[in-house]
Amino acid sequence: MDGDLLTTWSWVFWLAIILVFIIVEVMSLEFTFLMLAVGSLGGLLAGLLGLPWWAQIIVAGVLAVLLLFFVRPPLLRAVRRGGDPARSNVDALLGMQGTVVVAFHDGRGQVKLANGETWTSRLAEGSGGAAPDEGDKVIVTAIDGATAVVVPSRTSA
Repeated sequence: MDGDLLTTWSWVFWLAIILVFIIVEVMSLEFTFLMLAVGSLGGLLAGLLGLPWWAQIIVAGVLAVLLLFFVRPPLLRAVRRGGDPARSNVDALLGMQGTVVVAFHDGRGQVKLANGETWTSRLAEGSGGAAPDEGDKVIVTAIDGATAVVVPSRTSA
């Protein structure tokens, strides 16, 4: 009797799990939970065709695994193909050259970057040598909050 009850009401379980997977997918946008939702839809369809609950789970699992390995990767490549390869925000500043506008004292100073922005800066640990003077060239190695971490450029003038 319990097996019949599970088979009879399994559609409620499948609808609930499909809904949960779709909600999680909307938040993650990685197509993983979409594939699991479609696999669960296969389980729902198997249940509507009268298969027992254990067969519904097998159908859902096999379908979800096949989708995850064979449909998701090309789908991700297709979606990401049109992405902008240009770096932005902090990533765009890394490696950028700048000019010292306020000489470094105690490892801190100000630099004007090639994009025209002036940043409070500090020397990277281990950069060694003399502190850069006004007009010297530096290169941004990291951003720490609102501070550009720099090293003297090899082509300092």
